[in-house]
Amino acid sequence: MNRRSSGILMHITSLPGDLGIGTLGDNAYKFVDFLKRTEQSYWQILPLTTTSYGDSPYQSFSAVAGNTNLIDFYKLVEDEILEIKDFKDYSFGDNEEKINYELLFKLRRPILEKAVNNFLSKKGNKELLNKFIEDNSSWLLDYAEFMAIKEHFDNNSYVLWDEDIKKGNIEVRNSYKEKLVDKINYHTVTQYFFFKQWLALKEYANKNGIKIIGDMPIYVSGDSVEMWTMPELFKTNKDNESEFVAGVPADEFSPEGQLWGNPIYDWEYHKKTNYAWWVYRVKESFKLYDVLRIDHFKGFSDYWQIAKDAKTAKIGTWESGPGIELFEVLKQELGELPIIAENLGFIDEKAEKLLDDTGYPGMKILQFAFDDEESLDLPHNHTENSIVYTGTHDNEVVNGWYENLKPKTKEYVNNYISRTESETITEAMMRTSHSSVCYLSVITMQDLLNKDASSRMNIPSTVGGNWEWRMLDKDLTEEKEEFLLNVTKLYGRARNK
Repeated sequence: MNRRSSGILMHITSLPGDLGIGTLGDNAYKFVDFLKRTEQSYWQILPLTTTSYGDSPYQSFSAVAGNTNLIDFYKLVEDEILEIKDFKDYSFGDNEEKINYELLFKLRRPILEKAVNNFLSKKGNKELLNKFIEDNSSWLLDYAEFMAIKEHFDNNSYVLWDEDIKKGNIEVRNSYKEKLVDKINYHTVTQYFFFKQWLALKEYANKNGIKIIGDMPIYVSGDSVEMWTMPELFKTNKDNESEFVAGVPADEFSPEGQLWGNPIYDWEYHKKTNYAWWVYRVKESFKLYDVLRIDHFKGFSDYWQIAKDAKTAKIGTWESGPGIELFEVLKQELGELPIIAENLGFIDEKAEKLLDDTGYPGMKILQFAFDDEESLDLPHNHTENSIVYTGTHDNEVVNGWYENLKPKTKEYVNNYISRTESETITEAMMRTSHSSVCYLSVITMQDLLNKDASSRMNIPSTVGGNWEWRMLDKDLTEEKEEFLLNVTKLYGRARNK
């Protein structure tokens, strides 16, 4: 990441296709081909882990397990695990710009159950599965068991399970394993499908010169296999429930703060174990990605701790995180790693020092640049060891952002970026991003496609209506490809320069 390059930010779910959601199928491979044609070096995605209530990839039932919504049915047909007739008559919300997660939840499960049964009935697949289980023994069976028991209790959070299984009693767990064997098999085999398809796609991307930038949320969900099987990782009470939850305090963008609800880590415990779980988690992440973006990097210097029953994030306390010690251990155990630090939001001197000490590149967001003439997000204040973005998944798309600016700020933006009369605001902002001195410039797919505000991926601290946007096949025109290729070459970011 020490040479000028560029990439596109778009999650797998946003790919086009007729399965109601972007998958790891042919359209993902076509997207890699597009990145190659336009001389990009990186494809940045959101977390690949499972999603729970609210469909957020940042609230997962597991820190490791893959999102089975991304499994492509046509690839299962190629593997002779499904037939086209098994799903051709279903309407998943085909080729629409919004994902209907409720519909997918109902429709995909019976199709995948059939695929699992077909897979298990074929000779030779048992050996493949056993090898997969062996290679992923550190997490897979616990995850499959957790999900099976969760379904047994009507998909309720583990805190609402019967007391004996909630506490993870071994004898009780064994009894559940016996009676829920079909559900456990389902969750085990679908993870096999996911990882087989993802690793094949990643290999194709790498062979074509495209590296994958993945995303690791700092926290896990309060309803997760880690909370159930490893409560010692977190600040929990005698009932293995969170004592405190995570978020960020109130600011000018969020007067109530952001109440995320994730459990808080017991950093003293992690220190005693020489951060073994974190070494493991990062190592697992690099099996999936070439570069790792760590979300909410501020939380490693200090973090906002909120009482578990709080209604908002306004009241809490700042507590010290592990600081540089964690990252020194990661370096000792795993070597130099290509990590991007998400250093957005409230960044004080302590957080800035941690970023400097690690040497990781931070993020510059052009949409944040024009509120303050001293802003470090203004391109003339950028540094080489940074990643510049037009926006992220948590921001408005450029068109939505620009529409909401005051006339005076619009004038400042247009003057600063030397916008011409023939340029759309998205084109001018993309050009400005690529002209920065930052080593890497990343553009959101919505901005390349000149999409309006309805294509925004996420509004933080809201539930419902997020993570739904999808592009359509017709959106990516030759004109837009040509623009991206030209601006990439013009500013010395072409992969084959």
